[in-house]
Amino acid sequence: MNRYICYCFKYTEDDIINYIKEHGKSTILERIVSAKRLHQCNCALNHPEKR
Repeated sequence: MNRYICYCFKYTEDDIINYIKEHGKSTILERIVSAKRLHQCNCALNHPEKR
């Protein structure tokens, strides 16, 4: 099952795995953290558990 890691930006486990295969490491977490700092996400609305 390809579960979401980030519901705001629709990143999945497979996205992280594929990014690592292509680039040697993933920067997805850094992108999520940066977007959260800039208030560009809406976890309270998009996440099924509202977190």
